[in-house]
Order: sequence, then C-alpha cells, then structure tokens
Amino acid sequence: LALAHDLGHTPFGHAGETALDTCMVDYGGFDHNAQTLRIVTKLERRYPEFDGLNLTWEALEGLVKHNGPVIVPGRNLSDLPRAIVEYAETQDLELDTFAGPEAQVAALADDIAYNNHDIDDGLRARLFTIDDLMALPLVGDVFRRVMDRYPGLETARVIHEAVRELIGEMIGDLLEETRRRLAEAKPASAADIRAMNRPLVGFTDEMNEHNAALKAFLFERMYRHYRVNRSMSKAQRIVRDLFGLLHRSPDQLPPEWQQGCDGPEGFKTARRVCDFIAGMTDKFAIEEHQRLFDLHDPRS
Repeated sequence: LALAHDLGHTPFGHAGETALDTCMVDYGGFDHNAQTLRIVTKLERRYPEFDGLNLTWEALEGLVKHNGPVIVPGRNLSDLPRAIVEYAETQDLELDTFAGPEAQVAALADDIAYNNHDIDDGLRARLFTIDDLMALPLVGDVFRRVMDRYPGLETARVIHEAVRELIGEMIGDLLEETRRRLAEAKPASAADIRAMNRPLVGFTDEMNEHNAALKAFLFERMYRHYRVNRSMSKAQRIVRDLFGLLHRSPDQLPPEWQQGCDGPEGFKTARRVCDFIAGMTDKFAIEEHQRLFDLHDPRS
C-alpha cells in the first residue's frame, strides 16, 4: 500500500504537485491520491487481459481514503478529482467511510516517517539547530535525554539516536492508543472499523499536540526557509514550462504519449501531458527541461 501510494508523487514532491494542479485547473485539476488510482487502474499496462495492476479492493480504497472519508457533509462525489469519479462508476469504494485498518496504519506510519525524516534533513541542511528544537515538547525532551546519556557524542550520532528514539515514542503511543480504541469499540470485522465515526488507528491527544507543535515548527523553520522557497520556485517553473510547451505542442511528446491526445491545448492532451510529467523523477524532469529549452543541449 505504501509503495503504491508513492506512485502518485510528482517530480519535486509538493512543489511539483502544486504546479501541476495550477496547470490543470481548467482540465480537472491534479490530486496525487487520484493520480495513484489512475496509475494502478489505467496507466500501468503490464498484462495482456487488462489495464492496471489488478490490486485488491482493500488496496484501492486505502489509496483513495487512507486519510479518512472523501465524501463528507458538504462534499459530494461530483466534487472529487476526476479519476476518482470515473473509477466510482465501475466499483464502489465506499468513499463515505473510513479505510480499513491496514490503510489507517499506513497513513500514520507515513506521518511518523515524514516528520522525523524532516527533523533529520533540516538539521543536516543547517536550516535549524538542535538548540532550536529544545523548546518543542517531546522532541526537546528526547534530544536532552540522548545528550545526557551520551555526553560528548558527536552531533551526527546524537541526531540519529534522537530521531530513532522519537520514532519509537510515536510508534509506542500509536500502539497504546489503538489498543485502547480496539477495546472500547470491539469491532468484529473490517466493515465495523470502516463504519466507525472516527479512525480506529490514532495517537493519544497528548501525542497529537506534540505532533502539531512539531509540524508548526517545521513549517516555519524549514518549509518556509528562503533556501527551500528558492528550490521550490525552480521546481515549479520547470513543471510549468514543461506542461505549457507540451500542451501547446503535443507532437514533442514521445510517440507512445501522443496516443490519446486531441490536438494542441486539448482537454485530453492536458491529461496526457499531466500523466507524462507526473511520472518523471526529479532528475528526468530537469534533463527534459534542458533538452526542450536549452538551445545548446545536443540531446534535443
């Protein structure tokens, strides 16, 4: 499930996703969960008898609604991304319920990994320091504990050990709270879990507060750092440039990607171009931009 979820990620992560959503505003928009569903049900062509990867119903519903129901009061099926609406015509993913337990676990495991990876990245990139983290609940406590236990330990090892222990703290809290909810709700089946009025898998209120404080810190000190903003600006410019050129001139797409286009600046062309760009790695997107826009690039 986690691997399949990553299929919908664009080059340059959130920056690329934002740029594609802007480019696709008049053509159904872009959503990475919907793009994942599109990849595993339509775009992958590995088997002679069907398109897609023949995933289970549970895997597909988990990809779409691992963060919770997508049909909620005030939001109908017609308000959802086009790929989800189209798939709902062929199979009911129960979009107004929570996902099954595996998907709920995968969603929070992703949060744990993401936040701790960003602590590690931010420290190593010197966007902030260990001292800056000391005022944060839990995070500061763990770093102090590690440094008290291992006085004089080199900084790189302090970071690794503290992040390792933070992950353990978050996993322990998640297990404890989920066991409590299981004992309280007593679900007898996965269907019972989907029908609950809140997720079965979750953190305690205290850990949710710790995570909110950490996310606020990372947003201010990392995601909005001027060096990060510069990189995101470059990434978005690359994606917008690629989309604009290929949408106007679909004959510059590789031959297999020209299939299904409906001419320059067409609706179907926009979706094909979007699919093409969304499947790029960072490196390939940069190289493709150079090939198309650098007049001196011999690979054009």
